[in-house]
Amino acid sequence: MIMETQMDQRMNQEHQGQGEKHLLPIGSVVKFKDWDQTLMIYGRMQNDSKTLKRWDYVACFYPHGNLTKDSNIFFNHKDISEVVFTGYINDEEIAFRDALLEGIEKADQAAAAAAAGQDK
Repeated sequence: MIMETQMDQRMNQEHQGQGEKHLLPIGSVVKFKDWDQTLMIYGRMQNDSKTLKRWDYVACFYPHGNLTKDSNIFFNHKDISEVVFTGYINDEEIAFRDALLEGIEKADQAAAAAAAGQDK
């Protein structure tokens, strides 16, 4: 039996209420709300090349890994039912995550402002 670490417990608690303003580090293993298969996150704020939609995460089946480009699984933070394992976090990860979230927030604000300007 694998014991849940204090970090995993904290991430589970944080993920319950933070939604879109929180991103797990790469290497995190999660369960998706719609099925029991565990997934390993290997990318954040990714665009699906087929639909051009931006997703919070891209993952692969765990423990299988990324087998083909067709096995990419795109999903948002709100779709996670459980954080099984939290990936490595250091100062570099924290700075990158914060910059990523800030950049996304600015892009979303610019897109909203542009859309509001078109409505006039």
